[in-house]
Amino acid sequence: MQKNIPRVVIAATQSGSGKTTIVTGLLAALRAKGLNVQSYKIGPDYIDPGYHRLASGRYAHNLDTWLVPKEKIRDLMCKTAGDADVCIIEGVMGLYDGGKGGISSTAELAKLLDAPVLLVINAKSMGESAAALALGFKEYDPTVNIAGVIVNRLGSETHKEMIVEALKKLGIDTYGAIMRNEAMHMPERHLGLLPVEENAEDKRVVAEIGKHVAAEVDVDRVYGLAKTAPPIETDDEATATTEKRVRIGVAHDEAFSFYYPASLAVLERLGAEIVTFSPLHDWAVPDVDALMFGGGFPEMFAEKLNANNIMMDDIKKAAANGMPIYAECGGFMYLMRQLINFRGSAYPMLGIVPGEVTMNRNLQTVGYVEATMMRDTILGPKGTVLHGHEFHFSSECDPNPGEDYPRAYSFKKMRKKEPYLAGYAKDNILGSYLHIHFAGSVDAAKHFIEAALDYKNKKEQQK
Repeated sequence: MQKNIPRVVIAATQSGSGKTTIVTGLLAALRAKGLNVQSYKIGPDYIDPGYHRLASGRYAHNLDTWLVPKEKIRDLMCKTAGDADVCIIEGVMGLYDGGKGGISSTAELAKLLDAPVLLVINAKSMGESAAALALGFKEYDPTVNIAGVIVNRLGSETHKEMIVEALKKLGIDTYGAIMRNEAMHMPERHLGLLPVEENAEDKRVVAEIGKHVAAEVDVDRVYGLAKTAPPIETDDEATATTEKRVRIGVAHDEAFSFYYPASLAVLERLGAEIVTFSPLHDWAVPDVDALMFGGGFPEMFAEKLNANNIMMDDIKKAAANGMPIYAECGGFMYLMRQLINFRGSAYPMLGIVPGEVTMNRNLQTVGYVEATMMRDTILGPKGTVLHGHEFHFSSECDPNPGEDYPRAYSFKKMRKKEPYLAGYAKDNILGSYLHIHFAGSVDAAKHFIEAALDYKNKKEQQK
């Protein structure tokens, strides 16, 4: 089956070149023209897609060949593109950067999706060398369709003319030339950009960025380029909505916001009704059969989370009653006995996991991991292998000697093969620093729903 999906990849020579800002502005500019715009982010990023959503009015989706097998990527895109007139795909890091062997690099995804690429070059402190850089990227892998460049952070009209002319001599098209402008700056924090859930100025910032990109990028030409992408081959077929068998409570607020929409959609297709709630602002656990706590920034809201003792008591009661609880990264931190923030202040958390976590000034780990379950869990039996990623500044303290602390997984990084124990799994509880995508771990999603169904049936039997 073929689907015609106009699409273009916005890549860069390296991180920090301004991809997210340009993509956000491009989405806003295309939307302002009355187009339905769907965005994507290559890699496991949670924060950038939030800005995409503000600009496009639609949830952004992640494309990652480690988290989701490459043979499912086209189907994932076709499922999520919907009625979009154009799809804008933001790359990760530099064009050819990814995991070991280039897995989930922007170049790999661009070829897999047969999409043209526009290369963003940060031209600050650079003249004609920008043209040489573009040529090197174009010739490094001729199978990547680099259609042109967007030159960013130019200092003057003279600077612009110098680089554009050099590119023209090499036969490389310029689709945009953007001047340095503090108005296009996006607020940052230790994990990257400030999440939109916390940025009160986000709509104003997005509108400002959209205005500048519309003036300095040939938006119509970018749209025209996207329409040159050939029809995409997919096995995707419309599937009927499964009858809802269970209700899963998903924590979602300023402290917990790291979720892949397409991942939650897998739970829905398998029969789950997603019910969002806020550990920060709500007073009780909703009427659900399981709970899920995603990543986020509990360290920035530890005092407020701790102060909501009514919610904490209700979650602890649900855990004690056997409700399945799955937690990733920030959610795992919330399950801990204690969280020590960047200032060294300690705040009691749920205590469902008998450990504590400390924030560090330096990044503790980042990258793809292969996770093997050390025991039976609510996501699968012992020996189950999941693909996921870690990205955190916090670290677990070693359990107290003799304390019951059953580890959930054996982790193995792609670049470092020495395995190490991670997470916590006991009965109805599973938490760790691992982030997974259920579209690439469908069996895990099925096990989670079955665990919720078992709990629901036991609860009804007790009535």
